[in-house]
Amino acid sequence: MKQLLKDVVCHGFDWVGLMPAVRCMFAGRAAIIMFHEIQREFRSELATGTSISLFEHSLSWLKREGWKIVSLQECLERVSRNDRSHRYAVLTFDDGYRDNVSVALPILERHNAPFLMYVPTGAPTRTLQAWWLGLRELIRSRDDVTVDAMDARFHCPDFQAKVSALARTTQWVHEDYERATMLTPTFQKAGVSLSRLNDAYFLDEKEIERLSHHPLVSIGGHTTSHSALKTLDSSSARAEMVDNRHYLQNLIQRPVRHFAYPYGKPNACGPREEQLANDAGFSTAVTTCPGQLDARRLNHFALPRTFVGHLDSQIAFQARMNGLQRGLHMLLGCRHAA
Repeated sequence: MKQLLKDVVCHGFDWVGLMPAVRCMFAGRAAIIMFHEIQREFRSELATGTSISLFEHSLSWLKREGWKIVSLQECLERVSRNDRSHRYAVLTFDDGYRDNVSVALPILERHNAPFLMYVPTGAPTRTLQAWWLGLRELIRSRDDVTVDAMDARFHCPDFQAKVSALARTTQWVHEDYERATMLTPTFQKAGVSLSRLNDAYFLDEKEIERLSHHPLVSIGGHTTSHSALKTLDSSSARAEMVDNRHYLQNLIQRPVRHFAYPYGKPNACGPREEQLANDAGFSTAVTTCPGQLDARRLNHFALPRTFVGHLDSQIAFQARMNGLQRGLHMLLGCRHAA
């Protein structure tokens, strides 16, 4: 229902011809776009990534609307000198999923679109406690699910019920990231192996090393274990960044300059983590906080991103890139202040 309402608003602005005015007033000159999985079997994966059709539409729309897809370094340089010859888009992919290569790469090559992949050490080494993959596997594989740590039971015999159950359990973890380890007994009882899911969904070391030589690809850091850094003490958080950077640089034999905070919201990272990323030798760090880039407020260690995925529609993506979301937030903020 929430997504339907968003689509109705977006279509309404487009239908009455207001989108060009919205773009002129609220769209930024540059945006970092965030993807995770690009899913060939979108529904069977419970719509947790980005569909191929939306991914292809996003790239085609960007080019058609005059956005130039560039590397993060080039984008930041152009924003800092207030280059207004184009709008600039940076494509980023978190976690190192196999389908970023098998599904997304041929499309990216067709568009000659550079991209940045942020890789946690635990994905290629198969030690990642990818609880989000475990929850998805648990819920999609059975019609009745019990999550003991939540004291919750779900009857989810169809697609919509499964999507709803997954959303509720995922939100429960996002409210307190230390809850992720509490899911282990549930996974063990259900026979859900996170190690097997790592093998199935993440690139291995040889694949990442080979991918790093592709002319369109840059590899960035994403911590060792994908922990929410704000929940760790300073020494542990620093080690998560430094060790991950050293691991990746040894693996690909190239500098690793860019970093993405796991989860990336204010309850997972903040000013302390910005300083730690700088100290670790990174040149930039991205969050998952929504927004576009503005030369007047450009913090290289707290860069916002525009997420594309889950149940997004084409019109919702277009509206977000045109600044409609920002405009509505500003309007509602002004009304609230008044």
